Amino acid sequence: MPAAAFWAIMSAMEIKLKRVYSDAAPGDGYRVLVDRLWPRGISKDSARLDHWAKEIAPSTELRQWFKGGSGDFDDFRLRYIEELREAPDRLADLRSRARKGTLTLIYAARDEQQNHAAVLAEVIRRGLPEN
Repeated sequence: MPAAAFWAIMSAMEIKLKRVYSDAAPGDGYRVLVDRLWPRGISKDSARLDHWAKEIAPSTELRQWFKGGSGDFDDFRLRYIEELREAPDRLADLRSRARKGTLTLIYAARDEQQNHAAVLAEVIRRGLPEN
């Protein structure tokens, strides 16, 4: 596939980010929880998920390191991208879903800008950056 065609497909993907505590909407498309832990206070029925991709979430160690305040978001982002390099099949599955229609990555983090779902969406859209 020529590079121009590849990038046209990639830019046409619609990937949304949504907190699990927000109501589901018809425009969400395929809803995937991308947290390793099930969010507190949410029932499986009320979450209205199509899939729980806990294996694509940051490792427990990385999550605890970032949540504990040991590093900044830029450092977390780089470390999480390195973990995602080990999951090419899982990334390919999500990218395939995004090509078919709207993909909404569901997460529980309080920060709506600096969280792992934002990094994951970037990687799904653009691919893994060069080392």
